[in-house]
Amino acid sequence: MVWVLCGLGVGAALFAQRGGGFLGGGQVNVPPGVRTAREIGSRSTGTPEWENPRGFGADVFTLARLRYDAAPRPPGRRRGGWTTDFPDADLNLSYRLQQLTALRVDPNGRLVRPTDPDFSQYPFLLATAPGSMGLTEAETLALRHHLLNGGFLLTTDSWGDEDWANIERLFRTVLPGLNFEELPITHPLYRIVVNIREKAQVPNIHIGIKVAGTQIQHRVIFDAKGRIVVMVLHNSDDSDGWEREGENHEYFENYAEKIAYPLAINIICYVMTH
Repeated sequence: MVWVLCGLGVGAALFAQRGGGFLGGGQVNVPPGVRTAREIGSRSTGTPEWENPRGFGADVFTLARLRYDAAPRPPGRRRGGWTTDFPDADLNLSYRLQQLTALRVDPNGRLVRPTDPDFSQYPFLLATAPGSMGLTEAETLALRHHLLNGGFLLTTDSWGDEDWANIERLFRTVLPGLNFEELPITHPLYRIVVNIREKAQVPNIHIGIKVAGTQIQHRVIFDAKGRIVVMVLHNSDDSDGWEREGENHEYFENYAEKIAYPLAINIICYVMTH
């Protein structure tokens, strides 16, 4: 497939239609039977709706959020959870992806557990707040099989040494023998659609400025063939950039439009073609 970027300046019009004010935040109760992001009402300023042409029902990219609430929360980890920035981040990112590229995108998104029978149908997984992630033994084995057989996991909204210690400990179990490394800015992922010259931080909208003393890190795990199977956007809240795009015009311009969306589009385009 040929990927075409249509431009990243079109978002301002959508922002203007949504108004402002700080909304969202915290966790949301999601009943066990919910399977799509569309089933949960917006916790920000609303999410766009769209339809794909007839005949594209199965031939679309689907953003699938990893639901990780079966295992206990790691000891001492109280911040965040699997519903962080849900559902607005998922639906806004899906909309921007189909708006700014030639890709057809599922307008509803999905929620998946590693143990779901159809888990393998969703190669691109998103998980937020991985510093609080825990997995059961069955989920660990299923996620390992998925990642080593063509799957990919992107995580965002993890901060500091304690979050990182849990992430590293978790993935030593999920992918034994494979280690994280920092992805250099010279990697082709940063040039596949948008030319990204530096790694930049997306702060939480309530902070609105770069968090002092933190260094943005894009840490990845490669499999034995050199394919990226996990990418952690550490010390950055890219999913807030997607979720909160309609709440504050300055935040949208500085962080959503300039950082969060271009990076996400590059990641998706690179991973889905490599």
